[in-house]
Amino acid sequence: MGMGSQDAIDQLRALMDQVDEPLKRTYQNVHQGYEVETLPRFLRAREWNVAKAHKMLVDCLNWRVQNEIDNILAKPIVPADHYRGVRDSQLIGMSGYSREGLPVFAIGVGLSTFDKASVHYYVQSHIQMNEYRDRVILPSASKKYGRPITTCIKVLDMTGLKLSALNQIKLMTVISTVDDLNYPEKTNTYYIVNAPYIFSACWKVVKPLLQERTRKKVQVLSGNGRDELLKIMDISSLPHFCKREGSGSSKNSSEKSSESCYSLDHPFHQQLYNYTKEQAAKSAPTGPIKQGSFHVRVPEPEAEVKTIESELQKFEKGIPRGLSGCLDALKINDSD
Repeated sequence: MGMGSQDAIDQLRALMDQVDEPLKRTYQNVHQGYEVETLPRFLRAREWNVAKAHKMLVDCLNWRVQNEIDNILAKPIVPADHYRGVRDSQLIGMSGYSREGLPVFAIGVGLSTFDKASVHYYVQSHIQMNEYRDRVILPSASKKYGRPITTCIKVLDMTGLKLSALNQIKLMTVISTVDDLNYPEKTNTYYIVNAPYIFSACWKVVKPLLQERTRKKVQVLSGNGRDELLKIMDISSLPHFCKREGSGSSKNSSEKSSESCYSLDHPFHQQLYNYTKEQAAKSAPTGPIKQGSFHVRVPEPEAEVKTIESELQKFEKGIPRGLSGCLDALKINDSD
């Protein structure tokens, strides 16, 4: 980190020292005692422009206060069967840690259907995982490894990806906007695995639109990525869809539901869900847990996100109907 970067951090810290309640309280939940590591994230997201980074961070804190994000981990999605539906259709989970101590999150991009609940539940669930990662998982990893660990690794499984996935672009834009504006620079590397042809076509559209720092984080691996990922993590931390030897995913294997890090039966999701229920009991010990989704106001997407959404919509419309039907019907088998 150069002298200019350190000066920018010092300037931003001086500005944040002037923040009053209730922003100061929620800021503590953001940095979790690692302010030195938090400030550069917002500076990188604004190309090290102190004034823009300060505005971004203050806007983030106001968003947290206005939407009661500090309390979202005390708002479990109930009943449990409804939450199971969310988990079965929004495929994401934590499979373990890299050898450097970074949490490994797996995302089933191709097989997520987002059809078992309203948009509000999916946004709530996504933010809860962000907050649990930042307030529980990362501080625990930092303590275990004896150094600040403030980012994670994401492995994106493209198994089953079809052109019809673009129908979910609005929801994905909402989730992406929440992350871009309020949880910037939290992912160290994105690993893409089991990528079919349609991903390659979409990636050609999206890649030129991404900022260079984002492009550098994306690595498209061959097959299920097992061999490459084993260079940075033990086999016990590999996502379930990367554990089979060879190029294919494990979507057709007879694995137990608890072995899939997407499943509500997986230890990570059991711990997260139990944590939210415990927090709910502490905040309202005498009453039942209230049902219903936790509505969050989503900020306006950044220009980059809007452009990507627009270009993907153009891409979808530009595909000939016959080819579109073929792509929708395409099944990626284990030998691809």
